[in-house]
Amino acid sequence: MTLEPFASLADQYQVFFFDAFGVLKNYKGLIPGVVETFSYLREQQKAVYILTNDASRSPQQLAESYWRLGLTDIDPDMIISSGMLAREYLQLKVDHGTVAYLGTQNSAHYLESADLHTLSISELTLENISEVNALVLLDDEGFDWNTDINKAVNLLRRRNIPVIVANTDATYPVSKNRLAIAIGSIADMLESIVGKQFIRFGKPDAQLFMFAYERVQERMPGISKRNILMVGDTLRSDILGGNKFGLDTALVLTGNTAPHEAELRILATGIIPTYVCETIGSLGS
Repeated sequence: MTLEPFASLADQYQVFFFDAFGVLKNYKGLIPGVVETFSYLREQQKAVYILTNDASRSPQQLAESYWRLGLTDIDPDMIISSGMLAREYLQLKVDHGTVAYLGTQNSAHYLESADLHTLSISELTLENISEVNALVLLDDEGFDWNTDINKAVNLLRRRNIPVIVANTDATYPVSKNRLAIAIGSIADMLESIVGKQFIRFGKPDAQLFMFAYERVQERMPGISKRNILMVGDTLRSDILGGNKFGLDTALVLTGNTAPHEAELRILATGIIPTYVCETIGSLGS
């Protein structure tokens, strides 16, 4: 396996789609050198977007979280979140009633900005259950795991309603050696219990890439997929999704894929990135 310096890729592409956690930051903060890389890309007039399965906060709140870390070259309109797709779906498919959700009040931004009446699962009662016309799984925090997951199960047993999963991630790292369960795993469990098919948004599904690609084309008419590089740390979401959408992909080794296991995992999964880079920090040079 040959490691490619990210500096050699920065000049080959006009548009960069970056995953967030594991590429730009980790549990410690920003990946070293990321600020300098973003500064260089801005100076070279490259277009940069962050494609994230994180539906826990609005794009504005996500951008502000980067500003606090010192990465000020990020605007809210550069962030493409799976929560945006969930909102778009609900605007088209649920035009009345109440949308219940699992997640924090911050994550409910995506529903409230669609002018939908929202209800936290924690507030669900026998009296208001008949008003619920959709359930959205947004985040793994903001609810009681025992009481509210049981409520969600019984809601889905009583009401034949769509269930939208706005974050398909199964786990996320909270330290070098520890993982935590993400809302995607809760979705898998609920789906198995109630025997229904949920609607999922986020990488590796094509919708997030199409949403981002359409935004690029609005601002850069005539841009080709050949001019876009998807950069991520996870083979089964970032790299698989980018490959399926027809983009060149770069796997970085600062997150979910450790340097000592990268080659074996690529061989085992058959998911082959166009490039493998140690990091994007300081252009990986």
